[in-house]
Amino acid sequence: MTEIPEEQQAAALRAVAEAGARRAELLAKAEEILVKEIRPRAIKAAELGAGRTRIRELGRIGPTVLYRWLEEAGLPVRPKQRPGES
Repeated sequence: MTEIPEEQQAAALRAVAEAGARRAELLAKAEEILVKEIRPRAIKAAELGAGRTRIRELGRIGPTVLYRWLEEAGLPVRPKQRPGES
């Protein structure tokens, strides 16, 4: 008995849905770790004088995220420079 195209499509779509569900679960877990673990520890490290570049490297976070967190925590943050400004 041969499979009809609709059955093949359904199987392929189930595989996509399964992979998508796993990805969504991992992204949710990553967001939880970011907010509940990395954020408070990054802020604490900055409060203790750790270099912000080092915090970003070790936390694997971008500058926009880190500086937003620091600003929200009341720590001093330089205004963002526009390209070409010195």
